[in-house]
Amino acid sequence: MLINIRSAKCIGIEAVPVTVEINVSTGIGLHLVGLADVAVKESLLRTITALQSMNFRIPGKKIVINLAPADMHKQGSGYDVPIALGIIAASGQRDLPLLQDYMIMGELGLDGGIRPVPGALPIAELTSRTGLKGCILPLESALEAVEFEGIDVYGVDNLADVLRILSGDEFCEDLLALRRMPASEAFCPDGPDRAVMDFSEIIGQEGAKRGVEIAAAGGHNVIMIGPPGSGKTSLAKAMAGILPPMTLAESLQTSKVYSVAGRGNPRGGLIRQRPFRAPHYSASIAALLGGGSDNIMPGEISLAHNGILMMDEFCEAPKRVLEVLRAPMEDRKVTVSRLKSKVEYPADFMLVAATNPCPCGYWGEGDRCRCSPSRRISYLSKLSGPIMDRIDIQLWMSPVSPRMLVEKSKSESSTAVAARVMKARDIQKKRFKDEGIFCNASMNSSQIDKFCPLSQECTQLLEKIIDRMGLSARACTRIVKLARTIADLEGEEDIKPEHLSEAAGYRFLDKADIFD
Repeated sequence: MLINIRSAKCIGIEAVPVTVEINVSTGIGLHLVGLADVAVKESLLRTITALQSMNFRIPGKKIVINLAPADMHKQGSGYDVPIALGIIAASGQRDLPLLQDYMIMGELGLDGGIRPVPGALPIAELTSRTGLKGCILPLESALEAVEFEGIDVYGVDNLADVLRILSGDEFCEDLLALRRMPASEAFCPDGPDRAVMDFSEIIGQEGAKRGVEIAAAGGHNVIMIGPPGSGKTSLAKAMAGILPPMTLAESLQTSKVYSVAGRGNPRGGLIRQRPFRAPHYSASIAALLGGGSDNIMPGEISLAHNGILMMDEFCEAPKRVLEVLRAPMEDRKVTVSRLKSKVEYPADFMLVAATNPCPCGYWGEGDRCRCSPSRRISYLSKLSGPIMDRIDIQLWMSPVSPRMLVEKSKSESSTAVAARVMKARDIQKKRFKDEGIFCNASMNSSQIDKFCPLSQECTQLLEKIIDRMGLSARACTRIVKLARTIADLEGEEDIKPEHLSEAAGYRFLDKADIFD
């Protein structure tokens, strides 16, 4: 008897259908085909043991299990439950009339329990697209997809729950994931201990705060250069507190990345808080971009999608590691290629970099620096032209004066700054509602021409800026994008000369020889 069970596989953040075919016929042997990896092949022993523990028999016949399409690699343990159901149905031990109505995934324990699997959110999305009645997933995985409408998302704890749903004999609404959500709590994708500073806690640095506010308002990349203790890391952490909530589309994209990585929201629903990823400067290229042999997982830059990627001690990282950021910063995506596979992940992040100006950290602060010119040049040479072209805002941070440190004068809070940022983002949301982007930093050339028209006065000023600073074409477009954000913060419909002048002022590394 031949039985087909609908399942899925994630490629990037999209799921594709996989059909688990089980045939029980005359003969002897248990055969698994369909380009399965080791984890899938080991599922046979897990599945047989789980079925026996639940008093199901393994038919003494030839059992052929095929994972179709057969030319696509299958990874992971999520096919355990479909294989078990196929053996039960094909051997006639249980009548499962609703088997064709659901997408089913899950890892089996030896006692028949079902453990979570990654990729629940893309799987639920595929279920909705294919017109199935719903999907059956482990409870922890199903909670990630409770906000999908139009389908039934069941969260199960064991194989008995699955059989109960598929038999159609019982009322199973108590197994719907929406009914099994725990008490609502704020979920942080980066862990419960994520520190978010308030702007009022940071003494001085008003110019840098202005630059960070502009960066948050338009999604721009920013680098902060200054001596130790000048507040670079504190400002980067405070930046997370002024970003606006994600839109539904942004939240869905980010949640799918985390779902594929096995880090979805276990408390139910989409991830609403913008990610803040801060990898150590010793992180490898694979850790940043993503990778793996067969199962290519998202890296730090994809986990920071629609959020912040903070790179502290930027110039301490190996130069080849820094250079791999160039393409994702420009294309807003990353493609990881292997011999037998190629996967694309979104990577629309804000880079917030911080570095000292020299190895000792005190160049530019009187006579405190003890570095030779050659050491300073070698250190800052990691800030290559292509990387700096892609960073919109460059901030030099000097130490806070002793008087300000003693007086501890308070500045405005993150709440006040966040309100201005939110107002600017609302303007951009309306501007780009039909463009498929969310902020000014993501504009391409045609969108810049459409949304950033310059008056004759602004055009003449921009020509002078380019000529005086020797800017590249990319740096020129970055200035225009930044000017558009500054205009949005001030509620101006058109870009004015003062907006261009301020935007150009944030590119001091292009107009001065910092090595002198």
